[in-house]
Amino acid sequence: MKVGDKAPDLLGRDQDDKEVRLGDYKGRKVALYFYPRDNTSGCTAEACSLRDGYHDLRKAGYEIIGVSRDSAKSHKGFIEKNNLPFRLIADTDSKLQKLFGVWAEKSMYGRKYMGTLRQTFLIDENGMIEKIIEKVNTKEHATQILTAPERR
Repeated sequence: MKVGDKAPDLLGRDQDDKEVRLGDYKGRKVALYFYPRDNTSGCTAEACSLRDGYHDLRKAGYEIIGVSRDSAKSHKGFIEKNNLPFRLIADTDSKLQKLFGVWAEKSMYGRKYMGTLRQTFLIDENGMIEKIIEKVNTKEHATQILTAPERR
């Protein structure tokens, strides 16, 4: 998926095993953020940045939806532990990550493996991708979203 593409309506299932559809957020912008794993330092910092900036993000018209390969049970615990006010999609088969192009080969200590790229897709009120944040600052992610330039 790239800027200008229409995002799919059906995104997946959340921490409560409820279907998540873009259509549920009609008239609102969505920040769909992909992250590698619940309860890791970087992913926790990112989620907490979005939690702490949630009021301002909502005021700016955004809904926040997180996506990782973790299970619904893991997501539930992550939400409770960090008091997160937004939904997390359990993309256990990486289907949504593959569709958005964030399931990719990564490398750590010379070892190559498949994993989730930390990226955020800003989707407008009509379901169109208007911006992709490829270099996420985990501790300042809410600010990154709020200051992302508009697509012309």
